[in-house]
Amino acid sequence: MARPIVGIIGNSYLINDQYPAHAGGTHNSEAVAEVSDCLPMLIPADPRFLSVEELLETCDGFLLTGGRPNVHPEEYGEAATEAHGAFDRARDAITLPLVRACVERGQPFLGICRGFQEVNVAMGGTLHPEIRDLPGRMNHRMPPDGTLEEKFALRHAVTLTRGGTFHRLFGASEVMTNTLHGQGILKPGHRIVIDGVAPDGTPEAIYVDGAAGFTLSVQWHPEWDAANDPVSRPLFTAFGDAVRAWSARVPLQKSA
Repeated sequence: MARPIVGIIGNSYLINDQYPAHAGGTHNSEAVAEVSDCLPMLIPADPRFLSVEELLETCDGFLLTGGRPNVHPEEYGEAATEAHGAFDRARDAITLPLVRACVERGQPFLGICRGFQEVNVAMGGTLHPEIRDLPGRMNHRMPPDGTLEEKFALRHAVTLTRGGTFHRLFGASEVMTNTLHGQGILKPGHRIVIDGVAPDGTPEAIYVDGAAGFTLSVQWHPEWDAANDPVSRPLFTAFGDAVRAWSARVPLQKSA
């Protein structure tokens, strides 16, 4: 039996600073294939090549990945500054309407890091350009030195709302996560529920209130060692279950 398809949102970058490419981290595909038990399909997130409507019809669910470029502040009514970093307007043009369409349809997605921020912006929220510059906040960025294992090491706790969605999923009110981001939520979007925070108050886990489908999103990177990490595994397992449930419903919808 064919596995349901998870569209993995890719990022644009240059090979050897010259050749344009779309790419996705291997760990994203690994988590989707081995933990969610779905077919990973890399999406070139650019409206020149595909439409949101085509994606919704082709894929059963979506993984909104992390990436160095940030959501352009014009998407939440602010002017760009040097602090906002680099941008990927083509990805913005695909992911923001895709999130809204998935919420409306009940189609599942899992947001990671930039994807977490995309979900907030898509629902009308805003972002801080640089968390570490705020009084009382810690530096959430990737450590500049060390091996990949050291960069993705568990660095801080996330406190979850007792009895909330993430608490029930993880079976704990506090979990340890990695942290590799510069931006973060300033104003939550419409229907965005902040269900977990870092020790400095930075939002780390959200979902869309009242959405019919899976909308869980996290500011950390659960794709790293997802098969073995006690927090990542239940998250990707639950996402895979939601994707399979959607896939099973689609033929019924089309025949109705």
